[in-house]
Amino acid sequence: MPIDATLPYDDQNIFAKILRGEIPSNRVYEDDFALAFHDINPQAPQHILVIPKGPYVSWDDFAAKAPDAEIAGFVRAVGHVARAAGMVAPGYRLLANIGQDAHQEVPHLHVHIFAGRPLGPMLAR
Repeated sequence: MPIDATLPYDDQNIFAKILRGEIPSNRVYEDDFALAFHDINPQAPQHILVIPKGPYVSWDDFAAKAPDAEIAGFVRAVGHVARAAGMVAPGYRLLANIGQDAHQEVPHLHVHIFAGRPLGPMLAR
């Protein structure tokens, strides 16, 4: 079910539970600002999720509330994960679904990194 990205943060969402270690994940990167792990239902040969460690529902929430160091750290983590996974040279796609119309399913900001094959056009016409 899509999420209303304007709702308050729900600390019982699956990504909050992964951050607390209550649910296992196949982690590929972690620092003070971000956690990255393989998606359990990959939509491409390589599909990694990167989430900020802070309690943010959406990109708007993150941009409005996160300190500058946390924003920079999260963006750098996304780049680090893509480089470490060997995605830069062949290319990759970043996707952040925000809110109901974009079909955001987990009420915690997350960026999908897709790679491993030609991904085609971004949106169907």
